[in-house]
Amino acid sequence: MPARIRRDPRAQLVTILVFVALVVLSWWVEPFLSNNDVATKSPGALDNGEYEVLRVVDGDTLLLKKDRLRVRLQGVDTPETVKEYTAVEKWGPEATAYTERFIREARSRVSITVDGEGVDQYGRHLAFVWHDGRLLNEELIAAGLARSKLAYDYSQRMKDRLRAAQAKARREQLGIWSD
Repeated sequence: MPARIRRDPRAQLVTILVFVALVVLSWWVEPFLSNNDVATKSPGALDNGEYEVLRVVDGDTLLLKKDRLRVRLQGVDTPETVKEYTAVEKWGPEATAYTERFIREARSRVSITVDGEGVDQYGRHLAFVWHDGRLLNEELIAAGLARSKLAYDYSQRMKDRLRAAQAKARREQLGIWSD
């Protein structure tokens, strides 16, 4: 016959209180520990125009000063550097450094054009980022620091530019194409 387990009500109460304290503490501390700068409100439309960049998140993502909007470069996928539970991928730090240099040369002021779908499945605004006639999206791909993403909804003209940039990088075996 199995032995009966006696439950101490004080131990159960202590367990419940500790659990509640941990939940409350995690709720209070999470904003300080999180690397997620996304605005808490649902994303609005991002209009074409000039914007100030608050910071570079990674090679293909920027945080704008205006409403702390997160912008993902349309048609571009750079290797990961800050994705939770994902190791830093080869060429990711170089892609991030390239984007940081581009933004620094622009003195944190860039022109943004929206072409096609405006927001991705993660709530990031999709855009093409320009400075002085230079297109960051295209330059990252041409340098071999990103892959073009052509299956998304944006103009054929821009897809052709990104496709040509990727073909050049592959031909010259730059960056991610050098392995």
